[in-house]
Amino acid sequence: MHKRALGAAAVTGVAALALSACGGSSPTTPSDTGAAGTSKAATTTGTPETPSGTAAPVRDANVDLVIWTDADRSAAVQKYADQFAAENGVTVKVQISTDTRAQFKDATKVGKGPDVIVGAHDWLGELVQNSTVAPVNLSSDVAAKFLPKAIEATKFNGQSYGVPYAVENIGLMYNKDLVPNPPKTMDELVATGEKLVKEGKAKQVLSQFVSKVGNAYFAYPYLSAFPEGGIFAIKPNGDYDPNKVIVNTPDSIKGGDVLAELGKKKVLSTNVDDTNQDALFDTKATPFMISGPWSVAKAKEAGVNYGIAPLPSLTGGGAMRPFLGVQMFYVSSKAKNAALAQEFVTNYIPRKDVQLALFEVGKRPPALKEAYAEVAASDPDVKAWYEAGIDGSPMPNIPAMNSVWGPFGQATADIIAGKAGAKERLDAAAKEITANIAKG
Repeated sequence: MHKRALGAAAVTGVAALALSACGGSSPTTPSDTGAAGTSKAATTTGTPETPSGTAAPVRDANVDLVIWTDADRSAAVQKYADQFAAENGVTVKVQISTDTRAQFKDATKVGKGPDVIVGAHDWLGELVQNSTVAPVNLSSDVAAKFLPKAIEATKFNGQSYGVPYAVENIGLMYNKDLVPNPPKTMDELVATGEKLVKEGKAKQVLSQFVSKVGNAYFAYPYLSAFPEGGIFAIKPNGDYDPNKVIVNTPDSIKGGDVLAELGKKKVLSTNVDDTNQDALFDTKATPFMISGPWSVAKAKEAGVNYGIAPLPSLTGGGAMRPFLGVQMFYVSSKAKNAALAQEFVTNYIPRKDVQLALFEVGKRPPALKEAYAEVAASDPDVKAWYEAGIDGSPMPNIPAMNSVWGPFGQATADIIAGKAGAKERLDAAAKEITANIAKG
């Protein structure tokens, strides 16, 4: 199961970034000398270092630049860390972190953290709140080379705190052998699916992660299909407003009513979660699945003739708009050599070859326009995922989002299960979320 969806289902959710701004300034230049001013030989570990168990990596005090990443991206990051070390005559070590966000916060407090971390944009607010990340010196001309929403996701209070390399979102996967053309509306999807079930060609209409405790990440698009529906209101400057929770506005309740109706029809079920969502689609038990790029490999392996399309529109509203997730490189506010860390993040990560290498790991659309264009020209899946998210909004990267995942997710599960009406349950969720935010 995709980590983002699983994290959204739990109460862990979102976080953030730190400190002051410098969006239009020029990248800084790293030092290529040692403490005494003598030239150093470039050295790297050659392979990423993995800590034992779930412990945080141990920083080598003699290394100039330390980068933390997860196991999936470690080989790609290591390749360019080696090049960076050789070109700049410095020492670089790539370490695999099993819980980067939490370990980074704790290690940074005691001065043993890395200089650069790789992670999700929705960590941003929490990391800023904890004063553990620094603004990045990404020049305006370099920023313009990225997809606008990817750059938007790297900002907190108008300041940039990272350089993006990938975007992701959910969309509609459909079995082309059963449904040659994707449905445009949810009504069409339901009618098509029910017909296939009646004909014995499918066992259920749709596979979507719901679970007994709900999944806010997957439920959000039902609210966003209505103009004033969602989780937080938007400030005039485009930021999310944690003081204005909108999960129970009239438009959000309309989205909740759709969830209730789909639950009543057994189109959505709390029995579907990360343990069986993919299997239902991959065994052709259902013609439709709402999921993301992380489900493609399994569908291919199962031999499903799949297609990818935008989420359908809802009656009385518009198209369901998913959250966008952005993966990015952060610079620590306690970096041993801040100039070196800035140089790696702002001059290496925006390179097309780096973005393409990172694309090969997760097959998410690259954040760099040039890299995306190259990949999309030859990979229809990448183009389809991008188009499925083109009207989406970056997931809130404010700390208040941590107060949302559990209450909102559970509310949607209860609505789908018929335990309470949409208005009643979303009113209660809004009250709980507001109280949680007030408690900090």
